[in-house]
Amino acid sequence: MRIIRTKNAPAPVGPYNQAIAAQGEIIFVAGQIPLDPVTGEIVGSEDISKQTLQVMQNLEAILKAAGTSWDSVVKTTVFLTDLNNFGAMNQIYAQYFKAEIAPARACVEVSRLPKDVLVEIDCIAVI
Repeated sequence: MRIIRTKNAPAPVGPYNQAIAAQGEIIFVAGQIPLDPVTGEIVGSEDISKQTLQVMQNLEAILKAAGTSWDSVVKTTVFLTDLNNFGAMNQIYAQYFKAEIAPARACVEVSRLPKDVLVEIDCIAVI
């Protein structure tokens, strides 16, 4: 098992790591919220597009630190506080994946997310 940490994504705010590489083949990336890794501030206050963009940038930084990329992501889970934001979130999300190899995905509405953000996304990738 290998712990993945990068300063290019927000540091964990609790007892978890940014990602774990299991047996050198699979990486489980912790859910990312729209925190700016430099300032620690929420990006895009009430703007789902800006928040999704920051979440995807955070995930990308962690994937890169682990030595992998979006092409190797096999599963994502998207948490939204309002499913009415699905379309706007999906427009940003889709920019990161090639349609023919896009990962499996679950998307759920939740009552609340950390720091009252609008979106959180986690992923599983192969290395």
